[in-house]
Amino acid sequence: MALKQHQFQKLEQRLSPQQIQLMKLLQVPTMELDQRIKQEIEENPALEEGTETVEEEFEQQEEDYDTEEFDIDDYISDDADYKTYSNNSNKDDDDKVIPFSGASTFHERLTQQLYMLDLNGDQYVIADTLIGNFDESGYLNRELEAIVDDMAFSMNISTTEKDVLEVLLKLQELDPAGIGARDLRECLLIQIRRKQDGDITKFTAKKILEDHFEEFTKKHYQKIIKDLEVDENDLKEAIDEIVKLNPKPGGSMMEASSNFQQVIPDFMVIEDDGELTLTLNGRNAPELRINKEYKTMLKNYADGVKTTKSDKEALTFVKQKLDGAKWFIDAIKQRQNTLLTTMQAIMEYQKEYFLSGDDANMRPMILKDIAEKVNLDISTISRVANSKYVQTNYGIFPLKYFFSESMSKDTGEEVSTREVKRILQDAVEGEDKRKPLTDEKLMNLLKQKGYPIARRTVAKYREQLNIPVARLRKEL
Repeated sequence: MALKQHQFQKLEQRLSPQQIQLMKLLQVPTMELDQRIKQEIEENPALEEGTETVEEEFEQQEEDYDTEEFDIDDYISDDADYKTYSNNSNKDDDDKVIPFSGASTFHERLTQQLYMLDLNGDQYVIADTLIGNFDESGYLNRELEAIVDDMAFSMNISTTEKDVLEVLLKLQELDPAGIGARDLRECLLIQIRRKQDGDITKFTAKKILEDHFEEFTKKHYQKIIKDLEVDENDLKEAIDEIVKLNPKPGGSMMEASSNFQQVIPDFMVIEDDGELTLTLNGRNAPELRINKEYKTMLKNYADGVKTTKSDKEALTFVKQKLDGAKWFIDAIKQRQNTLLTTMQAIMEYQKEYFLSGDDANMRPMILKDIAEKVNLDISTISRVANSKYVQTNYGIFPLKYFFSESMSKDTGEEVSTREVKRILQDAVEGEDKRKPLTDEKLMNLLKQKGYPIARRTVAKYREQLNIPVARLRKEL
């Protein structure tokens, strides 16, 4: 069969580099924007930070043009320098540097304690390998057999599970107590054994962990009382000792050693005498401009005679960098406008809440509601709402806090499910812990308040609030 060539036309949608840039930037919260801009400046020398304010802005240039056919004035005119200016910032904006901790890591602090242990050469290597396998909570979640295999294949050290266990038991002597445990029970036992001082309450707590851990986790207290021959008061005191123990000993070291960032609100919604004012964090409107040296370089290349391949490649390179800088600056500006437009719509939609701070005034709101209001795609609204925070008169909240589903009351009134969850939370916090409320009782309580929802829905909301079932909330 002969080969034939055909010519045809078709329409298809493709995202421009600028659209891709914008989508990525929309997801970046304020506290990461500085880092993202610095990264772009490092990668593109045609982009730089600048303080000049120029009123006119670039118009979008045609993307497809021949390297030899372009208007050099588009690149070297004074309009190339401008600031992504925002009139909602003021000179008093607090521009604090985001603090980063410089402490040693969790694993490094454990390694520093190894000198306290009596270890030979191979044991030190085993100890270092074990520490490297501890998770962030301080647990060893790998089988000893797997550690033995690692030592053999990656370090050419022949050892046995017994040798590894011997070193692990020594590591469990390090601080904080509980490090190196293989499960929760072992973690708690390591801690309670260190606290043994002849106290009968601590002895009872140790016996509960050793012999009745399953009953303890399931709160089958009567069986423990019968088996240990203690009264209810003795059991309560022993359980209080267990509750004081740290189920994640590595967490205390992680909090002190891991790098962290403070939450910086992207927006401020301030209520003053019944009026709402929206402002955008000044960091969302950074001062950026095109590097003048690159504009001069482009003019020199354009004015010169481009006879060699290297001349043409140099001209193309400079143009690409200038285009990239313009695209980035424009994407920052569009990000700023999109953030403001979206937050303005959220503020208007939830006006009663921002005025009162009362969850009962929170209207049901989904991404589609805001997307239709600002005439943007739902995915764009989702990117804006992701990892963004707003400061209000009543605290700092993630934007996702204002989105919730709706349900109908007995009266037919549409209310936010957030209000139902608040009632559930308050009911559980105020319950008698000796006789916690079951899902059935919570359902009846909600029905009395005019919220006709099924028990399975109560269970769903309870799980979303991270509230355990009634039996696990029971206390002596």
